[in-house]
Amino acid sequence: MGSAEEDYNFVFKVVLIGESGVGKTNLLSRFTRNEFNHDSRTTIGVEFSTRTILVGDAVVKAQIWDTAGLERYRAITSAYYRGAVGALVVFDITKHQTYDVVDRWLKELYDHAEASIVVMLVGNKTDLAQAREVPMEEAKMFADNKGLLFVETSALDSTNVEQAFETILKEIFHKVQRQKQRSSQSNTVSLASESLESTVPAQMEKRPCCVAI
Repeated sequence: MGSAEEDYNFVFKVVLIGESGVGKTNLLSRFTRNEFNHDSRTTIGVEFSTRTILVGDAVVKAQIWDTAGLERYRAITSAYYRGAVGALVVFDITKHQTYDVVDRWLKELYDHAEASIVVMLVGNKTDLAQAREVPMEEAKMFADNKGLLFVETSALDSTNVEQAFETILKEIFHKVQRQKQRSSQSNTVSLASESLESTVPAQMEKRPCCVAI
């Protein structure tokens, strides 16, 4: 099992951002460890976890950074946006205030990350549908207007958690493939102007194409 973790073709850095308490940490733990913690504490700074999945014939290692949503950690967490090729902007469907500030989170993200980063808007806590304050249609329209992917999830009951992460990883993969086709370089993939050497390991050609997760 240990060696399987090291056999991958791509490493994609993805960040989880959004207000404190929207469920970012539990989304990460549900996807990477299939766990949910009812007593999860506020994230301090950043936390980090990985999971490897198969996308087509390629093995993709997702390097996922869970950032603190509290204002006092903002200067620390924004530094982790650099080098990210994907971002999930999470809000709580039962708290409209967490949705109202999505624009601010997007601005902060685009200020520190490449403009070509793949971004998904995630409405979390669909298990609390009876307390919904943000209509799905409203959030979906906002995402469409901003050119974002969109999904609603529940980290508690696992609804769409796999789909959310797999969708954004597949979108990043296809974007990298399109970029690679336009590039004469075989071992360096660039999104916009930033070179992502870590995205394609130099040993890629020597690794098997398919590894069990």
